Amino acid sequence: MKRIFNLYTFFLLLLVVVALVRPYAFFYGLQRGSLYSLIALPLALILGIVGLLNLAHGDFLTLGLYIGYILFNQFKFDPILSMIFIAPILFVIGLAVYKSTIEKVLKSHHLNLLLITFGVSITLVELINSLWTSRPRNVYVTYATKSISLFGISIGAYEFLYVAASIAVLLVIMLVLKKTRFGQAAFAVGQNPRGAAIVGINVKLVYTITFSLATAMMAVSASLMMPRVSIFPNLGGPFTMKSFCLTAMAGLGNLPGILLSGITLGIAEAIVQSIPGYSGWSDLVFFGVLILVIAFRANRGAER
Repeated sequence: MKRIFNLYTFFLLLLVVVALVRPYAFFYGLQRGSLYSLIALPLALILGIVGLLNLAHGDFLTLGLYIGYILFNQFKFDPILSMIFIAPILFVIGLAVYKSTIEKVLKSHHLNLLLITFGVSITLVELINSLWTSRPRNVYVTYATKSISLFGISIGAYEFLYVAASIAVLLVIMLVLKKTRFGQAAFAVGQNPRGAAIVGINVKLVYTITFSLATAMMAVSASLMMPRVSIFPNLGGPFTMKSFCLTAMAGLGNLPGILLSGITLGIAEAIVQSIPGYSGWSDLVFFGVLILVIAFRANRGAER
């Protein structure tokens, strides 16, 4: 417990230093990192409970963005409010994908699971391409372009919704896992599925609902991102990789750690982008830090 407290204290001090030295990088990284965490939380939920690394994770995000674009373009729904329509649609799509593909190979080798989710990813991308072509689509709302002045610099105000949403989603997930019967059953299944089945928990149902709910949760990210990104079929791919990086860095089951890791890496990425001539290297920050974390954990495990 003391070690965790010291880690959080160091993290807070580091944020203070960055905020004083590079305030723009701090706020931009806080916003961007919170978005990464918001997208990564559903992936971590599936990985922790179902034991599945979903390579189609980012493509469900892309699908949610296109559904939101249709709602905005055809029916004039506000992007943020459209999440109440996107979520149930993604839930049904996630349920259909899980029952028709993943459930059939869930007991097989992990490589088969990776291949099946990779196949789902390719299918979703090609389906989106055939329905809407590869032409980028945009959603414009006036409130998404507002800015505020903090410490003498101009910062986009809309992106602070990423911060609020990531904290809210994290709290809701933790509350559900600890305070509801389904959450407690899901936690038990994630810890020991065979033992959970022995005490009467329907493991198959828990897996199905978890995957479907996690897919529906992508509606939050999609609706918030909609006014701030160009929507195209391959948009979700990089977010899948970054979500995996955050989950690996935080450790399996460490949901608060995903939020902290996302903010830390978002700020590190923003700092690299702020250095003249090195902005193109920012995407390597995630993978560089991931390699260091894996090497550190492997070394610590060897010492034990």
